[in-house]
Formats: sequence, C-alpha cells, structure tokens
Amino acid sequence: MTGLDQRRRAAAALPRGPLVGFAAGSLGMGVWVTVPGLLLLYFLTDVLAVAPWLAGLSLLLPKIADVLLHPWIGYRCDVEQARRGHRRRLLLTGCALPPAFAALFAVPGGLSGPAAAAWVALFFVAGNLLFAAYQVPYLATPADLRIGYHERTRLMAFRMVVLTLGILVSGLLAPLLAGGDDATRGGYLRMAALLAVGMLAAMAIGVAGIDRLRRAAAVPAPPHPAGGWRALAASLRDRQFRWLVGAYLAMSTTTHLVLAGVPYYAEYELGRPKLTTVLVAAFVAPALLVTPAWLAVARRFGKQRALLAGQLAFAAGALVLAVGRPAGLPVLVAAVAVLGVAFAGMQLLPFSMLPDVIRAADTDRAGTYTGVWTATEATGATLGPYAYALCLAAGGFVASAAGQTVTQSPGALAAIRYGFGLLPAAVMVVAVLLQRRYTLDRAARADAGRQVAD
Repeated sequence: MTGLDQRRRAAAALPRGPLVGFAAGSLGMGVWVTVPGLLLLYFLTDVLAVAPWLAGLSLLLPKIADVLLHPWIGYRCDVEQARRGHRRRLLLTGCALPPAFAALFAVPGGLSGPAAAAWVALFFVAGNLLFAAYQVPYLATPADLRIGYHERTRLMAFRMVVLTLGILVSGLLAPLLAGGDDATRGGYLRMAALLAVGMLAAMAIGVAGIDRLRRAAAVPAPPHPAGGWRALAASLRDRQFRWLVGAYLAMSTTTHLVLAGVPYYAEYELGRPKLTTVLVAAFVAPALLVTPAWLAVARRFGKQRALLAGQLAFAAGALVLAVGRPAGLPVLVAAVAVLGVAFAGMQLLPFSMLPDVIRAADTDRAGTYTGVWTATEATGATLGPYAYALCLAAGGFVASAAGQTVTQSPGALAAIRYGFGLLPAAVMVVAVLLQRRYTLDRAARADAGRQVAD
C-alpha cells in the first residue's frame, strides 16, 4: 500500500497539544513576515537616506535567489523525508533565521545610501533562504499527515491564530522599540535584537510540535526521493496548483504592498506617525477574532467561495483608503479593519487548499509543491514594497536621513495615497480573476463528505 493510499484510508483527528506546538512555529515566522515588510522600506528611505527607486530595487533583487532556490529547498526537503522519515534537519537549519534578522537592521554607522542598500540586500538574501529552510518543511507537514479536508483547515486555523498573534505583536512592538517618531539606527538594531530572541524560542517550539504531530498521525515516508527538476516541472504542470499559486502571488503582493505603505500613509496622509501602530493593529487584530468564523464559513460554503468573498472585501476596503483624509479617521480605520478581516481569510484558506492540491495530485512530493509556494510568497512579499516604492518614485518622493524634515510635493502625497488604496484594489481584482479558475474545491469537499459517510 502506498503512502498516498494510507493517507486516504483513515483521517485522524489531531490532538490539541501538538496542534498548539505546531502553530507556535508561526509566531517566529510572523516576525519575519511582518517587520521587514512594515519597516524595511521606510528604514531605507527615511533613516539610511536611500533613494526610493534604489530602496525598492534592493528589496526586489534578492528575490531572484528565492525564486531559484526555494524549489530546490523543496526538493531537498523531499529527499530528507524519504531518507530519514522526517524533515527535521532543514527545520533546525532554518532556526538560524533570527541572527540574520538582527543583522538586517545592524547597518554600520558609516554606511548610507547605496552602501547601506547593499548591506540590507545581502542579509535579506540570507534571511529569506533561512526562512525558506524552515517554512518549506513546516508547510509540508499537513500533507504528511493522515488527515482530511476539514481537519487540514482546522490545523491551519491554529496556525493562523498564532501567526496573527506574531504579526500583531511584532507589528505593534517593532515601531515602538525602534524609537517611534524619533527612530534611529541604534533603535532599529535594539528592536531587531529583542525580537530575534523571541523568534528563536518560538521556532524551536514549532520543531518540537511537528515531531509530536508526526508521532500522532504521520504517513510512512515514500521509499525514494522525488525526481528533482522533473518533480518541479510536474508541479508546474498541475493546472489547479498553477491557478491557486498565481492567485496567491497576487494576494501576497497586495497585502505586503499595504503593509509597506502603512508608515507613509500614517505620517504623510494622516499627519500622525504614531498612527502606524493603530493601523497595524486594525489590520492584524481582527484575525484573532474572525479566524474561527472563516473556519465555519469554509465548512459551510467551501474554501473557494469563502476565499473569493475575502478577496472582494479586501478590494472594497482598499478603495475607501484611496479617498484619504477627507473620509475621516474612523472611516479609514474601519476600512483597514475590513482589510484585516479579509487578510485572515486569505491566510487561512489558501494554505489549507495547498495540501488539498497535493493530495489530489496523487503525489508524495509535498516539499516540491511547498517550495514553489514559498517562492511565490517570498516574491509577493517583495513585489508589494517594490510596487509601492515605484509609486513613491513616480510621485517625486524625497528620501531623507534620520532627524531630517522634508516637505513632500503634492504629487508625492498623491502617490502615497493612491499607492495605498487604488493599486491594492487593482491587484486584488487580478487575484479574484485567477482564483475563479481554481475548480478543485468542489471535488475535495465531496471526497470529504464520502469519508465522513464511510
């Protein structure tokens, strides 16, 4: 009997303790997902005096390495699974991410402009690769377990709640630890060092949680590793995977674009830099409350229909933000909260649909699929800030060093507003169009219903 047959045989209900341990790993990953996306572009343009076009480029170019090496990491992940029956070595390698995160903001005092951009780009490459070493085997875990359609969503709901907590805590603490309105190089380094300690502890707990999950419901590893680049090509020929990963690229780009724009929108559109923490809280905090609701909606209507609803809600909220200050602060905060509710669904549902695709593909090469997925996520995480940086450059935004005061032109202020509202709405419409081509969900739900009946 193959590993895939055994997975289909009896779907296990996962115990709560290992679920919580597994989810804890996302606390550390939430810091990496959030803090560079929230502060790195602003750190470059308003602390290190890097021109917007160069700042955006220094965040974009490292992703070339991600696109090439994430699928390879996925392949190595499958090799480890086949040879050792687990993916623990890659997970432990990924636990070196926190020092790389701290180094990202440890720019020497003598560096500014292009030299500072080169430093950030170098450690961004290192951090992204270590992040992939942890995230690829982490996300392959649901496909390694003997669980069904709804249990995969439950597993990812636990992850989503903890990931949201990590995003929320780091998103609120990072600007404050960096110094708030008076942020300095030393403040950013202090912030990064303190958060790195928490990252390391959370990621270690996640490794232990995965071990416990595997003991509870793991499927035996396949007898031989996947076929390298041929396995990668096979995953890209998977029509359902292509549409899902394409839609997720647009979603990831949009959410990271909004995250990168928050400090600029708070300072230049709303005139109150301290509102950065308020907007981050409004964007992230709803997920702690609505993730169970998204889980219930997915059970009732299916993951596909729930995800499309979340995408459309995100686009509508972004259009309100394009109005800017005339809409009034309460309306704008409420619009950001709508984005946050949608963001919760866009984190929970695609990640629970990924193992559905892997199962439907009748393959044990989960690492290869998740390697492509994490490369897509990393690409979106950079395309978003890069797109916003291009908006700033097109509007004539003037970079500055810490402590300098610069008066921005009307064109730059318009770019800040429209880049934060109209552009995210347009990219999310693209996500909707791509997501509509995904047709697997109905069959996956029907299969889940048959398993329950049996």
